[in-house]
Amino acid sequence: MPLRGLAKAKNFTLGPTAPMKTFTENVHSQNNEINNFRNIDKTHNLTNNSQNEKLYKYESQIKSSFDRIVPTLKEIARIQHHEDFINTAQSISNKNLGINLPTHVLDKSWVKPLDMRALYAWCAFKQHEKLSDNFFENDPLEGSSGSPNANNFETALLDCGIHLLDITPCSDGRLAHSVAYVMRIPFSAVRRRSHAGALFDIENTVNRWVKTEHKRYRENNPNEAHKDTRYLKIVTYHFSSVDPLHQGCAAHGSDDKLAAKEGREKLLAFKEAVENSFCCGASVDLMLIGLDTDTDSLKIHLSSSDGKIDLENTISSLDIYNSTINFSKDEAEKEICQIISGDSNKDKLKGLDKFVFKLIVNNISQIDYVKKFHKGSYEDIGHAERFIGVGIGFKEVHLRNLTYFAHLDTVEEGAPDLDVGVKIFTGLNVSQDLPIPVVIRFDYSGKVPGAKERAAKDCYRVNNAISIRYKSLVDKGLLHTCLTIRDRDNIHSAQIIGMSLDQKTKEAH
Repeated sequence: MPLRGLAKAKNFTLGPTAPMKTFTENVHSQNNEINNFRNIDKTHNLTNNSQNEKLYKYESQIKSSFDRIVPTLKEIARIQHHEDFINTAQSISNKNLGINLPTHVLDKSWVKPLDMRALYAWCAFKQHEKLSDNFFENDPLEGSSGSPNANNFETALLDCGIHLLDITPCSDGRLAHSVAYVMRIPFSAVRRRSHAGALFDIENTVNRWVKTEHKRYRENNPNEAHKDTRYLKIVTYHFSSVDPLHQGCAAHGSDDKLAAKEGREKLLAFKEAVENSFCCGASVDLMLIGLDTDTDSLKIHLSSSDGKIDLENTISSLDIYNSTINFSKDEAEKEICQIISGDSNKDKLKGLDKFVFKLIVNNISQIDYVKKFHKGSYEDIGHAERFIGVGIGFKEVHLRNLTYFAHLDTVEEGAPDLDVGVKIFTGLNVSQDLPIPVVIRFDYSGKVPGAKERAAKDCYRVNNAISIRYKSLVDKGLLHTCLTIRDRDNIHSAQIIGMSLDQKTKEAH
């Protein structure tokens, strides 16, 4: 979650796209000591190095496409009064960003200063469009439905006694990669809904549980209803090992214990709601996980003697990484099994223990990812998101500090989350006279008659509410919106149905 007082942060600096880095030299000078990596140049024998290379290539490609926006616009700004400006500007934009700029904005450069805010927002929206197209057309994370990775993981889940995995991370952009990168879970094999402070809506989650169980009864999907498997609900809160007093979850005042406690309360309330509402032993499995946003390591909370979640007793993937860094692959796996279950035999692991084993092994690769490509700890320990995502969807966003999520059906309902996002971008963008890019998304089911039209109406409704709530920013050109919809039953990318930047038609008299 966001850092309070971000816009006034003393050591807050901006990267090439305006949103960038919150870190201090004195904090990072202690980085290696704090994270306590052993054999800093050595890679763990459980690490999937080829996968790390692919993931880094993807992360670098997408983030650099956003990071080139400001340098490109600066180059264009210098030539706005030159001859053949529009053609030259389009040529520069195509070369640097791979997109065309809106002609109706460029056309006005001869009578008034070029509207750089509009161009900045346009570029952010178009880069998101490219990201979405690439994600659904090319499956760069190799996790789409029906892919070998997704099929293998879903089979492994059932083997762990889990028929559906439902994860709620915090809406903070530093957790946007928690599924595909931190946990190395194929995105199509998990249900992800981000919420501020990871405090999910219990009633909505119960409804999703009902739909899942109904599908098991009606379709034997993902397995038969009589099979002894559970719905697993995970809450992922976050903390900072580098700057714990300021860079934790602001929804909990950077109080790690409070974040864990409230996450546990939500989980237990969800379980109680299911058990109280349905008969025949209906229940769910729960898991509470802490994510260090500096190293991407995990703290997995264990069950207490009364079957509840223990806030104090955790398994640290970073501790395991350090203690097994010199072990062979087989020795490391045995040690992890011993820590989880008290038995070093991997074949004897069952249920959630088996799932936790897979999670730790996967996370070891991510620890090495951060260690190799980010020197053990991310430089941007604070917020550096590129746009705000509002509504329901964004299955294509799996990169750290790319998007701040505000999951909502209505602005009134989701106002606290959205206000936090606007506050973050007031520090990241508005303080630099750049606009806040807001992408509105509503996914729909193409199998349901009229669903597409209703999703479009939802976009326009939320867009109107945003323009009213943040009228001052909108009137100054400091907040722009892009409205998108997507058919979740197909692998098509998001479709842009409107922008605040669209050319206004002249009224007839």
